[in-house]
Amino acid sequence: MARAKLSEFKAKQILTRALGIPFTGYEITSENIHKVVTINSGDKNNQTYVVKVDQGVKGRFKKGLVAIDKPIEQIPSIIKKWEQNGYKQFYLEPFINHLTQEEKYLSIERTRDGFKILFSQIGGINIEEHPESIQEIVLPYENKSGEDVQKIIHHLSLHEKSFTSMLKAFDDNYFAFLEINPLLINADRIILLDAAVEVDSSAEFFLSDGSWTSRDFNDYSSSTKTQEEKVVADLARHSTAAFNLTLLNPNSNLFMLLSGGGASIVLADEAFNQGFGNIIANYGESSGSPTTEESYLYSKQLISLLKKSTAPKKSLLIAGGVANFTDVRKTFQGVIQALEEEKTNLQKLGVKIFVRRGGPHQAEGLNLMRDFLQKNNLFGEVAGPEMILTGIVDKTLNFIQE
Repeated sequence: MARAKLSEFKAKQILTRALGIPFTGYEITSENIHKVVTINSGDKNNQTYVVKVDQGVKGRFKKGLVAIDKPIEQIPSIIKKWEQNGYKQFYLEPFINHLTQEEKYLSIERTRDGFKILFSQIGGINIEEHPESIQEIVLPYENKSGEDVQKIIHHLSLHEKSFTSMLKAFDDNYFAFLEINPLLINADRIILLDAAVEVDSSAEFFLSDGSWTSRDFNDYSSSTKTQEEKVVADLARHSTAAFNLTLLNPNSNLFMLLSGGGASIVLADEAFNQGFGNIIANYGESSGSPTTEESYLYSKQLISLLKKSTAPKKSLLIAGGVANFTDVRKTFQGVIQALEEEKTNLQKLGVKIFVRRGGPHQAEGLNLMRDFLQKNNLFGEVAGPEMILTGIVDKTLNFIQE
C-alpha cells in the first residue's frame, strides 16, 4: 500500500458527509477565485474567512500558508502572493470564532493490530509542545466498541455516533491516516477546523461511489517536480523497494545513484563537507532489493537528468554500503541496461562513472560493471568493500577537478 495525500477540500467533503454536518468549503484556483469571491461578497453578517494552501504542505500555519479571519475582498491578493511562490491549489471556508481552549486533537491510523487512535484535550498548531497530553489506544478492527471507545469519546466530549461514523468513513474510503487538528466540539456541534487525510493510492478501483480519485492528490512537491522525479515517485508507489529522487541543481557536475539510506547520507555529506555541495546535482536512493527492471527504470531517469545538465564536465557516482539482502549482480544488470541504451550520449558528454558497492553476488556484479565501463570508455573507478565508503567520493571529486 502506498499512501497519497488527499486535498483538504476532498477530505472534508467526505468527512462532513459521513458525519451529517454542513460542508461550507470551496476549492480555489486562479480560474474560479473571482466567481467564489462574488458569491460570498455582500455578506450582511460580516462573515470572514480562512484560506489555505491546499497541496499537502505540512506546518502550513507556521510557514505563512494559512490566513485566518480575513474579509472576502482580501482573499484574491493573499492567493496571488502564494501563487508567486509556486502554489496553485487553495481552500477557503468561513472563519469559526472560538476559544483556543476549545481545540482538541484526534488522529486515526491503520496499523497491523488495528486502528491506532491518538487523542488529546489540547489541540492546535502547538500540539507537539504537549506530548504528555496525547493518549493512545489501539482498537482491534473486529471490536470497534467497548471501554476504549467510551474513553475516547468521553475524553473528547464526542458523541459515540460521530466517532463510529468517522471510523466507518475511514474504512469505506480506504483511509490510511486521518488527523483532525484542531477538532472543535462546540454546543454539541462537531467542527473540523483542519483535516489531513492519506489514502491507499491503489484503492481507487474499489470505490464504487468515486468519493475520491487520483485527481484529488494535491501534493506541492510533486507539482514542482521534473518528469523524471515524478516517474521515480510513481515507481516507489508501486514497489516494495525504496526509491526517491530529488533534483537539487539541474546544471551541476555530480550525479549520484545511491543505495542504502544511511550510506546515501554519508556519501552526499562527504561531498558537501569537502566544500563541493554546489556541484551535487541530485539526492536519491534505490534500496530494499529492487528488481533488475526497477533498477533499469530508476537509472534511466537519473541518466535523463544528467544528459540535460549544461555542466562542462559530468560524472555519475554509483555507490552504497554493503547490502544485507540486495543482490548487487541483479541490480547492476538493470543499471548496465540503462547505461547501454545511453552509452553514445554519455561518451559524447565525456562522462566518467565511479562505482563502490558490496553485498550478495558483489564479485559478479562488480565485474559486469567494470567490463562494461572499460569497453565503452566510461570507466572511472570500480571498487568493492575494500575501498572505504568515502573513498569513492574522493575519486569522483578528483576527476571533476582535473
